[in-house]
Amino acid sequence: MSGMAKFLLVLMLCLCAFAARAETRDVQQYFFDQHLGDFKAELDTAKKGGKQGILLMFEMEECPFCHRMKETILNQSEVQDYYRKHFLVFSVDTEGSNALVDFSGKETTEKKFALEHRVRATPAFIFFDLSGQPLTRFTGAAKDVKEFMALGRYVVDGAYKTMPFAKYKQQVVQ
Repeated sequence: MSGMAKFLLVLMLCLCAFAARAETRDVQQYFFDQHLGDFKAELDTAKKGGKQGILLMFEMEECPFCHRMKETILNQSEVQDYYRKHFLVFSVDTEGSNALVDFSGKETTEKKFALEHRVRATPAFIFFDLSGQPLTRFTGAAKDVKEFMALGRYVVDGAYKTMPFAKYKQQVVQ
C-alpha cells in the first residue's frame, strides 16, 4: 500500500470516528422542558407523563461551570433523551426575579426559591419526587457525560435511598 493510500485510509477512519461521535443538539430545546413557572402544576404534568420526578438545574448567567455543562454534557443527545424520558427538566436562575409557584403552591421568585433550597453554588441539580420533595442534589459541573448519566441512573434506579452518589459512581463509572 502506498504512503498516499495509507494516509487516505487513516483520514477516512478518522472521519468515520468523528461522524460516530455523539450527536449534539440545542440544550434549550432538547434538554430543558418549557414551563410557565408553576412547579406545583408541573408535578401533575410529570405524573400524567409517567415521569419519575422533576429535575431542576439552578444556574446563573455568568457561571462558567453552568456554561461548560451546557456546551459539553447537556447538549449530548444521549443525555437529553435519557433525562427527558425520566424527568421533567427545568432551569432556575438563582439571581432571577421571575415569579414562580413552588411545589407547595406558594408564590415566590426564582432567587427566593433557590435560597429556600440552600443553593449557594452553581450549577446545582436537585431531583424532586412526584410530591415535590427533594430526593438528592448534585452541586457543581459533572466531570463528563458518563458521570452525569450515572447521576440520572442513581435516581432512576433508587440507589439514592441506600448510598451516597460518590459510592454509587465508584461502582458504575470506570
